[in-house]
Amino acid sequence: MYQLTARDIRRRNRFCVLQAVYAAAGHTSRQEIAGATGLSFATIGNLIAELLEVGVLAELGYEAAAIGRPRAQLAINPDRGVLIGVDIAETSIHVDVFDLAMSVLRSSEVPVDPAATTPDDIVELIVLGIGEVIGSDGDKVLGVGLSVPGLVEPETGTSVFSPYWHWHDVALKTLLEQRLSYPLYLDNPLKASTAAQLWFGAGRDVDDLIVVTLRAGVGIGVVIDGMLYRGVTNSAGEWGHTNLVLDGRPCSCGRNGCVEAYVSAPGIAATLREIDSASELLADDDAATIAALGIAAARGDETAVAVIAKTGHYLGVAVANLVNLFNPRRMVFGDLVARQLGAPLLEATRRAATHHAMSDPFAAVTLELDTLPHNPVSLGAATFALEGFLADRETFGSVAARRARRTDTPPLTPA
Repeated sequence: MYQLTARDIRRRNRFCVLQAVYAAAGHTSRQEIAGATGLSFATIGNLIAELLEVGVLAELGYEAAAIGRPRAQLAINPDRGVLIGVDIAETSIHVDVFDLAMSVLRSSEVPVDPAATTPDDIVELIVLGIGEVIGSDGDKVLGVGLSVPGLVEPETGTSVFSPYWHWHDVALKTLLEQRLSYPLYLDNPLKASTAAQLWFGAGRDVDDLIVVTLRAGVGIGVVIDGMLYRGVTNSAGEWGHTNLVLDGRPCSCGRNGCVEAYVSAPGIAATLREIDSASELLADDDAATIAALGIAAARGDETAVAVIAKTGHYLGVAVANLVNLFNPRRMVFGDLVARQLGAPLLEATRRAATHHAMSDPFAAVTLELDTLPHNPVSLGAATFALEGFLADRETFGSVAARRARRTDTPPLTPA
């Protein structure tokens, strides 16, 4: 069993402090941070001094308190540097540049040619997308986070398996390091979406959370006792490839009847074709079909309403399994499908889950739509880079060492 070191604990506490500052949405005080995190005031003081010294936080002056002295107000210093989040999807690569306050400064979208998806092709598009938005901030980049579809080994930056492009054991980080000089952090969309919720969304105030990602592929991020659960091979959350319908539709993974074959964008398009193969809602690509379904359902189109109801039934059964297995406090539904089909899909899902989940755990969970203002995957990818920067021993190790030396210096005594 892995034992946490003092460095690990300090890094986690640093994360907690920053999460509390981000959650304050403006400015906050040491006292409020201590209350939000449960850390001692002495620990808070040391960590904030460290974050001020490296320029991550800034002091904004003092604000009167209801009781006692005025309190120094702290805020994120947005100009400390920039973070880049890259969402690599089947049909496009989306790049966002964030300041340290996690406001989007610039964005780009580069289409992926279905006939050109070798690792070298995708690396070229990533470099192109970053080049389009980096501008004059190249020397301010603190890190680049990349969300890579499929199974990813984050320590080495290896794409273990990508179902879209049939990649196996691609050393993607190594390829990117030949073209980019920034610190790179790789993981998959499920982990990215969950990181975004933990830092900036629905995961801030609950310890047990399921983040459901619904796009061309589907899966979940699992948070247990406030920690992202990865499993032995970082493949925890591949719920999309659990069985929903015995001997059902073929799935992109090569098996049949998977959750993904029914509630992903391609799966929902397949349901539409089953209901009405000549529907005018069918578009050239699945994302456009999902958008058309959402618009049509809002105006009461019978076919669109039927497709969403059937999809909600499939999703509700699959969600009930998650409720029974994990007993979460909250489930958040995000990405393309949830964004376009919204409340009607959520309500249909809730109705079906009611009939298939155990009553006590279902009564304890809330089902809700993602409310993050940005693409949760690119935001989560940038969060990988933020966490990497906050764990950087060159930046923070030297500060901690300097502060320790100051603390350990004995006071001068008169001769």
